[in-house]
Amino acid sequence: QVQLVESGGGLVQAGGSLRLSCAASGRSAKSYSMGWFRQAPGKEREFVAAISRSGGDTDYVDSVKGRFAISRDNAKNTVYLQMNSLKPEDTATYYCAAKFSLFYSLSAYYKGSRDYDSWGQGTQVTVSS
Repeated sequence: QVQLVESGGGLVQAGGSLRLSCAASGRSAKSYSMGWFRQAPGKEREFVAAISRSGGDTDYVDSVKGRFAISRDNAKNTVYLQMNSLKPEDTATYYCAAKFSLFYSLSAYYKGSRDYDSWGQGTQVTVSS
């Protein structure tokens, strides 16, 4: 099983940017489709972005389209979430997730939290108005 560690969270003013990183260890990240989720206090965990094993296919929740970008560097076993034009409603704990998908299409990605096998501990993002 892969271990995931997120970093890059913090406090930022509305309109600012942050880049989250998710470092994978234990198994090659190339075997995993990856995703980012977030959870705000009192709310359910929400899908944010997903990326296929190849990195060529991505998807986003509507509320972040055009502002967030997910990418991956398989040589570094790392997935990124670039967050621009941040809004107070983006405030949440952000979680990285991995789904072992070696035997599935290189272009497959997943949007359901139950699809994922491994989760990081989360990193807090706070956007002030």
